[in-house]
Amino acid sequence: MSAVKRTALAVASAALLVPPILVVPAAHAAGPDPKSDDKPKPPASMSSVGGEKLGKAGTQVNLLPGAPVLPKGLSGRSWIVADAESGEVLAAHNAHWRLAPASTLKMLFADTVLPRLPKDQVYKVKPADLEGMGDGSSLVGVKENLDYKVHDLWRGVFLKSGNDAVHVLTAMNGGLPKTVADMNAHARELQAVDTHVVSPDGYDSPGQVSSAYDLTLIARSGMQKKDFREYAATARAKFPGEKLPDGTRDSFEIQSTNRLMTGEDGVERYPGIAGVKNGNTSHAGATFTGVAQRNEKVLLVTVMNPQSDESQAVYRETARLLDWGFQAAGRVKPVGELVAPKSVDTGAAKGAPPAAKQKPKQSAAPTQLAAVESGSSGVGIALAVAGGALVVLAGAVFLVNRRWPVPALSRRRPQP
Repeated sequence: MSAVKRTALAVASAALLVPPILVVPAAHAAGPDPKSDDKPKPPASMSSVGGEKLGKAGTQVNLLPGAPVLPKGLSGRSWIVADAESGEVLAAHNAHWRLAPASTLKMLFADTVLPRLPKDQVYKVKPADLEGMGDGSSLVGVKENLDYKVHDLWRGVFLKSGNDAVHVLTAMNGGLPKTVADMNAHARELQAVDTHVVSPDGYDSPGQVSSAYDLTLIARSGMQKKDFREYAATARAKFPGEKLPDGTRDSFEIQSTNRLMTGEDGVERYPGIAGVKNGNTSHAGATFTGVAQRNEKVLLVTVMNPQSDESQAVYRETARLLDWGFQAAGRVKPVGELVAPKSVDTGAAKGAPPAAKQKPKQSAAPTQLAAVESGSSGVGIALAVAGGALVVLAGAVFLVNRRWPVPALSRRRPQP
């Protein structure tokens, strides 16, 4: 037998011993199809709290004749536009998609812990209080072995999103496990069922999630509280610094990281903005919940993780949605509602007459929140609205549609 025939027989025999090779189609041989969409997608089934449509994936909106179309270029993975007083959801996109919340979770931290700690309470920071903060955490500049008022620590949380201030307030609330448990319990009370807290400061943690719907519920709850409203709407303030040789305390100015309120980084101040909270981490991307008023209408908008390359996209998309919401109010059929907390009686079960038919109650001289304490920049606790007036939040509550309204915003004369 020739050498060629022996080689051919050897190859044939070997082929019988080797399992057949699966042939990959040419279209996939070089890797994934470049046209395939490998971006995360919302689950097919999501919570339906607030209405069935809010549990559906994609954009939900019911435009009536004459209603403006939604803005172009909305890239947020999840967003919602809601009437802050009636609770009606005007439009939403993947409203219940559970995503990483970043520092917008600090709204839940504040709504949970703020009522428990007297604002004038003074606390000396222990070294252990500042341990365990994640790399790259945003800080306001809290120092160990120095005294701080609770009031100043909350300013650090709201204005600078200071994880150091959160950690100190967490210690004052009884520690990390207790505070996490308190926050999760409060989320259940608010019916924020998409939310699970692992780290009170919002730092990326496995299993820590919320949704645009939940963050809007949380913001609405926080806005019921006078101190929460003040902190959320403060643009600039003084924060305690180091002790000086003469025994006095230095201070330095801090500024809100909410660009729609300060007009920083190329973002214009939004007319009527009055808070609430922004966030940004490598995993969550940019997140933001804002509340604003135009005339008698108050809207809440939450945007999570925009995919656009546009600079400061989370603020720009929020501004577009606010503009749309003010134009669309009364021209759309709501796609759902912001539910009230479990413990709140909206009056619906008692046969109360529809609040929409009742005249809103307004005090003759609405209670004005103090502009920021002495030592602040004087910008005030809310910024420009149309006509040049400053927005302030008052104590009057408007009952609309028997739901759970935020205290109405009212205007005062411009300051000189």
